[in-house]
Amino acid sequence: MKYAMERENGKSLDTSPEIDAFMKASSIRGQKHSISTDYVLKILGLDTCADALVGDYMVRGISGGQKKRVTTGEMIVGPRKTFFMDEISTGLDSSTTYWTVKCLGNFVHMRQGIVLMALLQPPPETFELFDDIILLSEGYVVYEGPRTEVLPFFESLGFQLPPRKGVADFLQEVTSRKDQAQYWADDSKPYVYISVPEIAQAFKDSAIGRFVSSAISVQFDKAKGHPEALSRTKYAAPRWELLKTCFQREILLMKRHQFLYVFRTCQVAVVGFVTCTIFTRLRLHPESEIEGNLYLSCLFFGLVHMIFNGISELPLLMFRLPVFYKQRDNMFHPAWAWSLASFLLRVPYSIIESVIWSAVVYYSVGFAPEIWRFFRYVLLLFSVHQMALGMFRTLASVARDMVVATTFASVCLLIIISSGGFIIPKAMVKPWWAWAFWVSPLTYAQRAISVNEFGADRWMKSSTTGNGTVGDNVLKNHSLPTDDRWYWLGVGVLLTYALFLNVVVTLALAFLHPLKKHQATHTGDDSSDEIDKNG
Repeated sequence: MKYAMERENGKSLDTSPEIDAFMKASSIRGQKHSISTDYVLKILGLDTCADALVGDYMVRGISGGQKKRVTTGEMIVGPRKTFFMDEISTGLDSSTTYWTVKCLGNFVHMRQGIVLMALLQPPPETFELFDDIILLSEGYVVYEGPRTEVLPFFESLGFQLPPRKGVADFLQEVTSRKDQAQYWADDSKPYVYISVPEIAQAFKDSAIGRFVSSAISVQFDKAKGHPEALSRTKYAAPRWELLKTCFQREILLMKRHQFLYVFRTCQVAVVGFVTCTIFTRLRLHPESEIEGNLYLSCLFFGLVHMIFNGISELPLLMFRLPVFYKQRDNMFHPAWAWSLASFLLRVPYSIIESVIWSAVVYYSVGFAPEIWRFFRYVLLLFSVHQMALGMFRTLASVARDMVVATTFASVCLLIIISSGGFIIPKAMVKPWWAWAFWVSPLTYAQRAISVNEFGADRWMKSSTTGNGTVGDNVLKNHSLPTDDRWYWLGVGVLLTYALFLNVVVTLALAFLHPLKKHQATHTGDDSSDEIDKNG
């Protein structure tokens, strides 16, 4: 391939873009490389900034014109070849508008596409880039045809373009009653205003008008159409391929955000080490209810830390929503494939977080030494972490606004933690607030982790302050159950919460739309009201 390119450059050969793209794609088949993306970048003139950030209100990125071309490139890189654009020059200078239109022209000529663009009085150099123009005025099609034939058509009506006058400005004013007279150039007869309907009728009677009318009046012969020309499926690939593609992209995004995940993992280890210094086993002994309360506090802190560890999923999902909505609306992939891939890749991460916290804290603090209780402790923390990730992802996908989502997250955390059964035991919960106690996932997590610890043999010593064992008294003092079945019930409820919340995330991503940005407008009524007050 390299040798063929050198020969082409040496002999100044200009190959067909389609053949060139096909040969390059064939030569790199099997490699992780997208020839289509590089091809579109070259057409749109974005190859010079291909590795630059697009930027946002916080990060400076590429220019405004390049951002417009990036938006166009997102559509061009797909199978679409027809685009309808309205006032793309808004907010751009003439130079940027020129390059944007020029790049779109390259796309039309190289990929046999169609672009219908609405521009109001474009600069002369931009106007020269168009192949055909459609001139609209007062609801009539005044002209539709090649750009090079528009001036001869108006010259046939008696109008002429003055020197140093742009063609776009001339076409904008020649149909106006106020400005039409200055372009009259037929000295053989006096000027009489030619209305827009008369100009439209003159175009229909012209050779170009008759050709256009005859071309659009002929129906397409269905026998000439290819049976695969129309898409009969909603998405371009099978479901398994869509899921695999979303999965691969999630892996790529996690690699790009690996600093965040490594930092969060290190944070778990550091907080776990600090927890060990506070609840050290050198000062804790499972001999009385007082030490039992300290153990219970450490268990509760571990649950709360796992919940707060998942809060970073909220901004991560929030920042990805604009791109997701754009891809969803353009049928890139279904919402379930995107959500399922993200959910599956969070499972190993939750396992790592739970194992690190348990390895650092469990035996350092001095929890029940049985190895199977250690693994049950890890499983419970994993369930809590999965529930927390699902909860914050749900808030982000439903709220769709950072301020609203963080506000609801704070309220949810307040309700969940205060109603979890540790700060306010069940015996002290008012009847009208009992629903919040049983709805809170922390309730089941607290009961499960407490039963796992205080059901151990070392807590079966007789209490010196009353009847029963030390472990049972600690649980009863906090209105916690003593039945070991509550552990599996708690794990089951937490995993059910995680699955349910991820289903809600999928439904929200599938049916909700991005929030519209509202702008305040001034109607001008304030001035009249002020005049009435002063008058």
